[in-house]
Amino acid sequence: MIVTQTPLRISLLGGNTDFPKYFKKYGGAVLTTTIDKYVYVIVKERFDDMIYINYSVKEKVNKVDDIKHDLVREAMKLVGVDKGIEITFLSDIPSEGSGLGSSSAVTVGVLNALHNYKGGSVAARQLVEEACQIEIDILKKPIGYQDQYAIGFGGLNFFEFGKNVLRFSLSTETNNYFMLFYTGITRKSEKILKNTQFKKKILDLNKELAYKGVDALNNPLHFGSLLDEYWQLKKQLNKSVTNDFIERTYYKALLAGALGGKIVGAGGGGFLLLVVPPEKKEAVRKALGLRELPFNLSKDGSKVIFNIQK
Repeated sequence: MIVTQTPLRISLLGGNTDFPKYFKKYGGAVLTTTIDKYVYVIVKERFDDMIYINYSVKEKVNKVDDIKHDLVREAMKLVGVDKGIEITFLSDIPSEGSGLGSSSAVTVGVLNALHNYKGGSVAARQLVEEACQIEIDILKKPIGYQDQYAIGFGGLNFFEFGKNVLRFSLSTETNNYFMLFYTGITRKSEKILKNTQFKKKILDLNKELAYKGVDALNNPLHFGSLLDEYWQLKKQLNKSVTNDFIERTYYKALLAGALGGKIVGAGGGGFLLLVVPPEKKEAVRKALGLRELPFNLSKDGSKVIFNIQK
C-alpha cells in the first residue's frame, strides 16, 4: 500500500501569464503558495486483475481505457500500470470546484503514488512535467502551468515561465494576515477559463504585479492593495470570474477592515482570499458570516507518507 500527501495551493499574483499562448511569446511570472490542506491518494495492489477507482463515485473496470476519471486513466497509462490495482482519493476540502488546485493535486498525487507502486520514486520536476503533459498536452484542458509546479514543488514560490521554468523559494510574514472564506459556490474551472480573453496589456500588468508582490511579501498593506489591483484586472479578462454575491461579499470584507483580496483560482466561486490585519479578523468574520478555512503555508510538495509493499 502506498499513500501520498499532496498539498493544495493558493494562487496569489500573475494568474493567466502561465498559459502557453502568453508565456511562450512574452514570458510569464506567478507568485503562488501551497497550504496545509491536502489531497491523499491511496494505492493498493489487488488479488485479482480488476481496477477499482474510489472518489465521489466508484469505478470498477477491467481495462484502463474504460476508466472514466480522465486524470487517473492517463496517469496509469503514462506510468504503465494496467491491472490489479485499487486507487482511493481523500481530500481535506471539497475536491472539485474549490479554486485551490485540487485537479492538479490529484494528478501529481496519483503520479507520485503510481511511480512508487512501480518501485521507484521520481523527482518533483518529473512529476510536474508529467502532470502538465497529462492535463495540457493529452487532455487539452484550458489551464496554465502554475498549479502543477506549485503543487509538485511545494512552498511559497515565484515562478518565471519562458524557454525554461525558473523557481525561486520565498518566505513571508504576511501569512498571519491571510484569511480564506468559502463562498459556498463550486464550479468547474475549465468552464470559467475557456471564456478568458487574451488581452496582452492586462496580462502584462498581471505579470508586473507578480514581481511587485515578491517585494511586498512582508508589507501586508501593500500586498493587500496588489491583490485588489489584480482582482480588478482579472475581471477585465473574464466577466464570469465574479457575480453579485461575490462582489457584495468582497465589499463587506473591505468595509470591515480587509486590505484587499481576490477569489482564488479560476474564479466564479470557491474560496475568497483576504489580507486582514489581525485586529480586524473578528470583524471580517462577523461581516461575512461564511465558513472560514483556517490554514498555514506549507513547505512540502507531494510526498509519500506511507509505503508498505510485499
